[in-house]
Amino acid sequence: MNIFKRLLKFATPLHHYLPEYIIYTIIGIVFGMVNFAMLIPLLNVIFQQVDATPQAVIHPAFSFSIQYFVDLFNYYFYDFIQTSGSLKSALYFVCVVIVVCITLANLGRYMSARVMVRLKLTMMSRLRTRLYEKFNQQSLSYYSKQQKGDLLSTMTNDVQEIENNVVSAIQVFTRDPFIIIGYFIALFYLSVKLTLFTIIFFPISGGILSYISKKLKQKSWSSQALLGKILSVTDETLSGIRIIQSFTAERFMKKKFADVDHQFVSISKRIYNQRELASPISEIIGVCIIVVIVIVGGTLVLEGSDLLTGATFITYLVFYSQIMQPAKNISSAITTMQKGMVSSARIFQILDADDAIQEKQDAKAIQTFNDSIVYDNVSFHYEQQDVLRHVNLEIRKGQMIALIGRSGAGKSTMADLLPRFYDTNEGAVRIDGTDVKDLKLQDLRSLIGIVSQEAILFNDTVINNIAFGQPDAKMDDIVAAAKIANAHEFIEQLENGYNTVIGDRGSKLSGGQRQRLTIARAIYKNPPILILDEATSALDAEAEKLVQAALDKLMQHRTTIVIAHRLSTIQHANEIVVMDKGEIIERGTHEQLMQRRGLYYKLVEMQEFK
Repeated sequence: MNIFKRLLKFATPLHHYLPEYIIYTIIGIVFGMVNFAMLIPLLNVIFQQVDATPQAVIHPAFSFSIQYFVDLFNYYFYDFIQTSGSLKSALYFVCVVIVVCITLANLGRYMSARVMVRLKLTMMSRLRTRLYEKFNQQSLSYYSKQQKGDLLSTMTNDVQEIENNVVSAIQVFTRDPFIIIGYFIALFYLSVKLTLFTIIFFPISGGILSYISKKLKQKSWSSQALLGKILSVTDETLSGIRIIQSFTAERFMKKKFADVDHQFVSISKRIYNQRELASPISEIIGVCIIVVIVIVGGTLVLEGSDLLTGATFITYLVFYSQIMQPAKNISSAITTMQKGMVSSARIFQILDADDAIQEKQDAKAIQTFNDSIVYDNVSFHYEQQDVLRHVNLEIRKGQMIALIGRSGAGKSTMADLLPRFYDTNEGAVRIDGTDVKDLKLQDLRSLIGIVSQEAILFNDTVINNIAFGQPDAKMDDIVAAAKIANAHEFIEQLENGYNTVIGDRGSKLSGGQRQRLTIARAIYKNPPILILDEATSALDAEAEKLVQAALDKLMQHRTTIVIAHRLSTIQHANEIVVMDKGEIIERGTHEQLMQRRGLYYKLVEMQEFK
């Protein structure tokens, strides 16, 4: 119930929808009931049993009751018969009333459906937007623990499940109970004795359907989790298709996918079987109830008790049949809603996840970098594994500092702590004497430009990739950035120049071209602090030469942290910091470290900077 209440908050304020929806729903119900109530005079006319009662010849005094409206109709109906003097005219009169009522009833249903569509689309849009915002806010540590396919499944399939099941159930719960109540009032009016007798069947059917829905909810968790695994395996395949084919691992990946898919199909089959079971059970129970009503009600008519006539009893059966469908809708909604509630719980698990990186309420603004970056006794661990241990390092403004060491030494983590992709467990990283945790995140990250080993580009135009996040960018500035990055020449040769869409992750470009675009993006941002994370390691010699030339231009007059494994990238660094097992073990210029013949010397000899 708490999950359901939280979902409804995405549709607030409800007064924009509910009053209008209830009014239209009541209109649809009332005129629908009047339409079926016309069966009594219609049958009486057909069977020529139209006799004016004493009440029918007197205009009734107003009272807000069913009896008043019945007497009012009878008054005008018998008056029409007396005026026209023909039962055929009375038949036409009843038929016209039926057409008018059915038109108004369907108009009410249509308008209520329009209101519900508006509520549904608003609710789903807000839910998707909130999920996307949460994805943008989470730290890198969160994504290292999650499967991308599972997150994509939540954004797509789980949201769709809520739309198909939960929101549709809301429509049922806000409409069908009114229908049942309305028709029961009419049933009590027609026959109190018969209606009281039929009510005892509802708890029986409700208990059976409740048991089915509980079983369904248990299996829905497993189903949604397996669907996330299917998306994860598919994503791995699409991302690594070159490796899969080169290692002839198609059969292995096919089996991996088939195993997960088989589990998903198996559990989904059981879920759908149980879900579909609710409908025939409702149907059987409904037919049994109708049969019992026919027996009991027919007996009352034949015995002449309870004031039931043949026309009234037939109308009673029609009214009762109209209760069966909304009752069936409610039972089906309760059953199908369980899967939607499981999807809702999965979504709220993401929305409720703690943001590892949080901005303080009194965070300080920072617009410029003036003095230094200091790593003050910094320690960091990830899931009980030490990554950095008591690291101390000062980087003065304008300096180029190189971080080198074997894989897993903690180089990239050192760089990631500066823009707060992660937070330190001990110690602090300071910019101009202020802990980065005390700064506004947007201000902090606006000071830093990053060029990583993997060229992260977007399926958009060259313009939007260079001026990423700046829709009002000036073309002259974009071209200037591209020229400094040695990218202008190849961009001009593209199909549509700067307006060329470069494909998913820049798939239409070569590795060197992709990397030069990321450098142009960093140049356009024009940050005072630059992080180069093995920016040339994945390139061939020719591409590296062009990219390195672009990097040299980019690093001018900037404070730069370089993570590299090639000597050509770092030999002119102001200081080279050698790391091993999360600690700084050597530091100095290239010449100084070579003279010491320590780890740096060995790495240079092997050309193995990682």
